[in-house]
Amino acid sequence: MKWGDGIILVRGFPCARFAVVPHKITPRPVTFAFPSRIFFPVRLLLAVATAALALGPLAAQAPEGRPLRIYLRAGLKTHGPGQHDYPQFLADWSKLLTEHGAVVDGSLHFPTPPELANVDVMFTYKGDAGYMTAEEKATLEAFLKRGGGLVAMHDTICADDPDWFATIYGGAKKHGQTNFTLEAPVAYTITEPAHPIMQGMTGFTITDESFFLMTWAKSPPIKVLATAPQAPTPSARGHEGEVVPQIWTYERTIFGGQPYRAVVWMQGHNYANLSHEQVQPMLLRALAWAGHAPIDSLLKFRPARGGGGDRGRGANPAGGGQNPAAGQPGVPGAPSP
Repeated sequence: MKWGDGIILVRGFPCARFAVVPHKITPRPVTFAFPSRIFFPVRLLLAVATAALALGPLAAQAPEGRPLRIYLRAGLKTHGPGQHDYPQFLADWSKLLTEHGAVVDGSLHFPTPPELANVDVMFTYKGDAGYMTAEEKATLEAFLKRGGGLVAMHDTICADDPDWFATIYGGAKKHGQTNFTLEAPVAYTITEPAHPIMQGMTGFTITDESFFLMTWAKSPPIKVLATAPQAPTPSARGHEGEVVPQIWTYERTIFGGQPYRAVVWMQGHNYANLSHEQVQPMLLRALAWAGHAPIDSLLKFRPARGGGGDRGRGANPAGGGQNPAAGQPGVPGAPSP
């Protein structure tokens, strides 16, 4: 074989030149600008590669004995007093989860690859979280491909593209639709009482908000843990009595990655419901399950050194007076047995 020149083409455009010798290819980079018609796909590809490198091949599971690492993704407050209070969630649950043994980080922005690099679970309470840039989608996909877990509440599952977002959380709703009951009873039926997340739970009712025009993932499908009939409110006219999933899990493997887990609780319109005696322990178990940690790993109160004991003696971790579950073993706000 003789010396020669070769050119690498990408979709018909030259991007590099190399010298050809027997049994050897020596790349010689050349200056090149991608034509505008292929710039966006290339930029997205580079974003995926950058996110994957930043997140790295970290362990997908939180081994027993290591603290669960949780990122709280919140947003700016919307709605009226006591509703959709995302910043208060960031403040309250940072403290609550730390007191229950987790390592916690969080923000009001979508996390960067370095911020997710050591995270086991991303816990999101933010309106319209499905509105994401190409770079944010690439970061999320890289996180999920290494087995990172997701927990979401309420209108976190609202998106401009619910077909895509349903493949992330198992279910999603279209932004802008009249698709809510507003302030109304949500009467839960526990459909999977044996599931670890639902252990000890019985049917109960809260005043909150439910969605009914949902886009569901089909392959794989969700696993429904609890349902509720739609309340007969003016905004839900025509959907009264429809039984819709309210709590579910979703397990999926993105091509080339590890399996990941997601859990969704559809409620959270009224912020006080996050501290309900059955809801709060359920969310703590959901975080542990999504992070492949022992299911009860976040249920024990661990007061910080130098004080903070009042947090374990009837104080409501989410604010608003006494925790109605105080005194019940294994429930946040109650002393550990």
